[in-house]
This record gives sequence, structure tokens and C-alpha cells, in this order.
Amino acid sequence: MSASEINKLYLVGIVAAFTTLAFLGTTIIRVPLPATGGYFNLGDTFVMAAALLYGPAVGGLVGLVGPAVADAIGFPQFILATAVVKGIEGVLLGLIAGTRARSVSRMVLGLISAVIVLTGGYFVFEAWIYPWLGVKIPFFAVTDFNAALAEIVPNLLQGTISAVLAFAIARVMGKLSRP
Repeated sequence: MSASEINKLYLVGIVAAFTTLAFLGTTIIRVPLPATGGYFNLGDTFVMAAALLYGPAVGGLVGLVGPAVADAIGFPQFILATAVVKGIEGVLLGLIAGTRARSVSRMVLGLISAVIVLTGGYFVFEAWIYPWLGVKIPFFAVTDFNAALAEIVPNLLQGTISAVLAFAIARVMGKLSRP
């Protein structure tokens, strides 16, 4: 097997591992948010850690798949929002933080951006996109502008806690060697 093939296999394993961790972090700790029927969780920790450690493609894939699959268990109406928001969160964080000679300031700027994407993205989906879709597809009629406002603080808290945890994970794991 060539070094290129080994690296590809390594990345597949990394994506699978972090996707599983994001799924578990989203599924295991679920604190209901009555305003929209959504929930607080720590799955973003692993989306952010993956993006910090392995860049935008890995962060985006982990964000797109892990938390969205978790939503399929009990919260399928949020799969669309979760896949889009957390996929963008992972890509943007990975782009800003970079993976080569990454600096603490770039990591922090990327994490702040990820929290803004998480909070703002869910707000846009819950305040405008889902009510708009809900007019034609009742499945999406789960939230409105006022409910979206009520979820800003919980989403901000979720993102901030996840960012702090992801930063710590990335600092520790970043010291370990990778192929």
C-alpha cells in the first residue's frame, strides 16, 4: 500500500471516529428546549475538534453527518437545519483555523466564527426557513420567529461550551503526531 493510500485510509478512520463522537455527543446528552422542540447537546464539540485538527473537509463531513443522523432519532424535523448549519460550521472553522502551523489566535477566531454560524444558522432556519417550508410541508411547521429568539441563548451557550471543549481537545491531540 502506498503512503497516499495509507493517508486516505487514515482520514476515513478519522472522519468515522469523529462522526461517531459527534453522533454520541448529540444523542447522549439531550436537554429539551421547549420553545422549538429542539434540544441542547454537546455534539458540536466533536465537529469543532475535527475541524481544528484535520481541516475543513473533515470538519464539514463530521458536521454534516454525525449530528444530523442523531436528529433522526426523535427529532427528524431538524435534520435539514442540522446538516446545513453544522456542515458549514465545520468547514468555516477548518478554513479559518487552518491545519498547518495553526496559531492559537486563528483557532480562537475560527471557534468564535463557528459559534456565530451555529447560533445564527439555527436562528435563520427556525425564524424564517422552517416557517416558510411549513406553509407547504406541515412537517416543518415546528417553529416561528419568537421561538427562534428564545433559542438564541441556549444555542450560544451550547456553542461556547463546545468551543472551549474542542479547543482543549485540539490542544492536547495536536501535540500527538499524525501521519
